[in-house]
Amino acid sequence: MPNEKKKQPDFEERERNMQPSYEEKKEKFSIIRKKPHHVPPHLHNAIELVYVTKGELELGVGCELYHMEQGYFAVVFPDLIHHYQVFSHGKNEVYLFYASLELSGPFMTLLQKKCPENPVISREKLHEEIKNALGCLIKDKKVNEVVGQAYLQIILYRCRENFRFIEKDRVGSNDLIYTVMTYLLSHFQETLTLGSVAENLGVNKFALSKIFSGVFHTNFNQYLNEIRLNYASSLLENTDMRITDIFLEAGFESQRTFNRVFRQRYGRTPGEYRKSFWEQENTDIMKT
Repeated sequence: MPNEKKKQPDFEERERNMQPSYEEKKEKFSIIRKKPHHVPPHLHNAIELVYVTKGELELGVGCELYHMEQGYFAVVFPDLIHHYQVFSHGKNEVYLFYASLELSGPFMTLLQKKCPENPVISREKLHEEIKNALGCLIKDKKVNEVVGQAYLQIILYRCRENFRFIEKDRVGSNDLIYTVMTYLLSHFQETLTLGSVAENLGVNKFALSKIFSGVFHTNFNQYLNEIRLNYASSLLENTDMRITDIFLEAGFESQRTFNRVFRQRYGRTPGEYRKSFWEQENTDIMKT
C-alpha cells in the first residue's frame, strides 16, 4: 500500500475512546520492541522514531492518519499529539526509539519549530545509512547516550532528504478541537479556567463549553483533571518524586483535590498506586 496520508475517522467517534495525555520520558535514549496496539493520543518532549519490522499499523499525527507497514520508518517530532491504531490481525512488530531533544545537536531548532508534512518514509525510499543505523541499534538493544546520539544525528541528517517541513503550529491548525487539545496539553500545569482558555484561543466561552460536552462528553474541569491525572500517574510510575511535589507539578492546586480525583479515577490512593505498580514491575522483571 502506498505511503499516503488519510483523513482520520470522525473526531467525535475517536474521542469517545481516546483521551490525550502527556508522557514523561526520563531516559535520554531508549529502545522498545513491542507488538503494536491502539495507543491513545499523547505527546511528550522526546523525539520518537518508529520502525515497523513486521505487519502494519496506522500512525496518527495531528489530524492525519498515515499507513505504515514492514520496513516503513517515521519520525514524530517533540510536542506533537500522536496516536497509533492497528487493524491487521497478523503478526505485527514495531521498534520505538525515544531520544531526548538535547541529543539532536544541530537539528534542535528544526525539531522545536518545524515538523515533516508527512513523517513517514516508505522502505523503498529509506536511505541505507538509516537502515544500517536502525539495524545496529536493534542489535545492540541497550545503547549508551553517546552512541545513541551519534546514530540519531545520522538518521535525522538522512531524513531531511525525504521530508518537506512545515511550521509546527500548522499541524491541525484548521481544527479547533485539535487546537484546544494542544493548548491544554501544553498549559495544564498552569491555573486554567474555561474563560481564560477561551480568551487565549480567541473563541467564545460557550462555544468552547459545547466542545467539551458534545465532543469529549465531559465538562472542562473533568477533562483538565484527566490530563493532569495522566501526567501524575506517569510521574508516580517513572520517578521517585514525593507525592506532595507531584500534585503541584501536575497542576493541582491542593493535595486534597488531587487525592479525591485520583481515587475516583484509579480506585486507590496515589501511594497505593505507586506501590502496586512497582510490585508488578518487579514481578515482571523476575519472570524475564
